[in-house]
Parts: sequence; C-alpha cells; structure tokens
Amino acid sequence: MVRDLTVGSPGSILWRFCLPMFGSIIFQQLYNIADSLVAGQFIGENALAAVGNAYEVTLLFLAVSFGCNIGCSVIAAQKYGARQYGEMKTAVFTSLIAAAALCLTLMLFGTISLDSLLQWIKTPENVFSDCKAYLKIYILSLPFVFFYNVATGIFTALGDSKTPFFFLAFSSLANIGMDILFVTVFSMGVPGVAWATLICQSISCILSIVLVLKKVIRIPSEAFSVFSLNTLKKFTVIAVPSMLQQLFISIGNIMIQGIINPYGSGVIAGYSAAVKLNNLVITSFTTIGNGISNFSAQNMGAGYAIRVRQGYHAGLKMVWLISIPLTLLYFFGGQFLIRLFLESGTVNAYETGILFLKILSPFYLIVSTKLASDGVLRGCGKMREFMICTFSDLILRVLLAYLLSQQFGSIGIWLAWPVGWIVGMVLSCFLTNPSKQKKKSSLSATFPVQFLLRLSQLL
Repeated sequence: MVRDLTVGSPGSILWRFCLPMFGSIIFQQLYNIADSLVAGQFIGENALAAVGNAYEVTLLFLAVSFGCNIGCSVIAAQKYGARQYGEMKTAVFTSLIAAAALCLTLMLFGTISLDSLLQWIKTPENVFSDCKAYLKIYILSLPFVFFYNVATGIFTALGDSKTPFFFLAFSSLANIGMDILFVTVFSMGVPGVAWATLICQSISCILSIVLVLKKVIRIPSEAFSVFSLNTLKKFTVIAVPSMLQQLFISIGNIMIQGIINPYGSGVIAGYSAAVKLNNLVITSFTTIGNGISNFSAQNMGAGYAIRVRQGYHAGLKMVWLISIPLTLLYFFGGQFLIRLFLESGTVNAYETGILFLKILSPFYLIVSTKLASDGVLRGCGKMREFMICTFSDLILRVLLAYLLSQQFGSIGIWLAWPVGWIVGMVLSCFLTNPSKQKKKSSLSATFPVQFLLRLSQLL
C-alpha cells in the first residue's frame, strides 16, 4: 500500500505509519537477540560473550546500510511528496546502485581487516575464534543486509510501513527456529547461529526487493533514469551524514567494548545481554524517528511546513508514551530479562547486566526526545545540525566511559550513557525548527525541554 503523508491529521497519520515501523524494528532486533539468547542458553557464557563482541563489529556494517536506507527514503519521499514520480524512480535505482558499490567495498574491508578489528577491541582469547567465525559468515550476508535496508527505505518513502513489518515478523520468527535447530540438533555452535541469520535475511531481502520494485514501476510517471549523478549527489548529502552518525556511534561502541573487554568474559556476557535489550529500545525510537523523518520529508517536499511542526509534536507524544512502560519494565524487571540470556551464567554476569539496565532505563524519556528531534532534522535536510547533535553525544560517551572507568570500574562506563543523551537531547531540541518560518510561526525548540523541566520539578 502506497500512502500520501501530506493529507490527513498529522497525529493520526504518524500513529498509523510509525506503529508498523515500531513493530518491524522489534522483530529486526529479534535477529540479534535470538542469536544471543540461543548462544547463552544452549552453548554457554563464552558463546554469549563471543556473539556480543561480534555484534559491536557488525554495527559498523549496519551503519553504512542504515545511511543508504535514510538517503534513499528521504530523497524518494521528498520527490513523492512533490509528485515528481519520475525523479522518485531515479532516486530509487540510483540508491540501489550506490548501495551495491558500498556493500562490495565493505565486504572487502571486512575480509581483510577482521583479525585487526578483533585485536583492536581486545577480544579475549577464549572467545576470539568463535567471534571470528561468526563475523566471517556475517560478512557473506552483507548484500542481503544492504538491499533489504534500501528496500525498507523505499517502502517507507511511499508511505508503506506495513509490508516491511510482515517480512520482518516472518523472517525473525523463522530465525529463532533455525537458531535452535542449528545449535541443538546439528550442534553447529556459534557458526550455526550466524548461518541461521544469513539464510533468513536472504529470503526476506529477495522477497522485499521484488515486491518494492513492482510497486515503484507501477506508479505512473514521466521518463526516468536508472542512474543519475545529480541524484547521487543528493543521496550522498543525506546518506553520508547518517552513515557517519551510525559509524561514529559504532566506533564509539567498539571503543567502549575495548574498555569493557579487559574486565573478563563475565562482564562482557552481562554487558552483551543488557546492551541487546537497551539497543532494542534505542533502535525502536530511532525507527520512529525515521518515520517522523519520512513524514517531514514528504511534507517539506509538498511545501507544507506547518504540518512538519504538527507532526513533530505528535511524534514527541508518541515516543514519550512508549518510553514510560519500557522504563518501568527494564528498571523493575531487568533481572528477569537478563536471566533469559544467562540461564547458567556467573553472578558477575548477572549483576553487570542488571546494573546496566537500572542506570540507563530512567533516561529513556530523554533519548526518545532526542531521536524524535533528529528525525525532523534529517527530514528537513538539516544535516549539519543533525551531525552536531550526534557527535556531541558520542564524544562525551566515549570520553566519560574511559575517565569514569578509571575511578569507578565498569560502573563508570555505564554512567557515561545518560550524560551523552542529555547533552544530545538539549542540542537536538534547540536546533529543530522544521517550519523555517519567522519566529512567530516556527516550531518552539524549547517545547520538549520545558516539558522535561516541568517533569523534573514534579519529581
């Protein structure tokens, strides 16, 4: 289904558009969570540590695919909103070609530098071989990861968030079953977990690409090009900052992983379990932010700046409503969630995971506000402001993780997250002004800040 996001109530449209995206990312994260669950439950603590350590490296590759998703979706949504369907098709095919080139480059880089990456983050010897085996297989799956992300970007640009949801629901549930089958029946260990993910991702990718290209071709349009250098430049302007955002976040996470690894496999396993749960929340908010971004892009393309402002307010209410129950679940029920990963783990691993969630979960309201604001910045093409917000968060987290760990041990590392989120949220809110109107009609950047200040006064 193709949906025009420039008509109808912004609040109602965003809820209908973003909720399937929220559901999709839940299932998307089940890929990684399932890998860790099966590794921790059926193989052991060291296997969980290996998969968790590998996960931080996979985020480097995912960062680039995420940039392709955003670059394609924003440009295609803008052209679709402006009723320039031929240029929209050109953007789609140009994005696919760019994604293919980037994917091949990353596969070569990953193959050559895999050992160096694992050594750089101080991967313990007892998990090194399993970690390397997992990543070797993951690199083979990169074409499916890239093209699936671009396909999802095209779907959302056309206002269709339900189709990706159905694909992910099917493939992620299948992944859980295949993980268990390969590990328990075929005794394939950590490589079995990776092969299960590759197979399920490939099926989902092929089906989504075929379907989305059929949708694009069927839209009546003027003549279009399969590749356009001018479109590639526009794609790059949007995609590269988004890639850099995720890349630097991933590099920051890898650096933090390097700070964590010397504490041993127990802390690594506990952190691996907790960070998967945390990333489920953060990625969910990021995905809703992407929905807000597509809404903003279509309406900016159509010249409806006031609807962007209305959509931003509706988006903030949405992420706040979602963040509150997640905060309560993680803060009070974190010990039960960690046990899902560590049935036979050490006390050190349990305590690490539980403490991580207790420190970070009270700040989900803050980070959700930041990510919703980031979505507006991307959709309106304010990439410089977007980068400022991202880098401030990242630099603070990495720097404080190192400094505080010297004083407080692993607890100091966990404390670095909330500080980065707070600074990033304040910057994002004050830099968000999607209407580009005079002060009288512009979006009040202090709106979410004022809310949070009032909330803090009540508390």
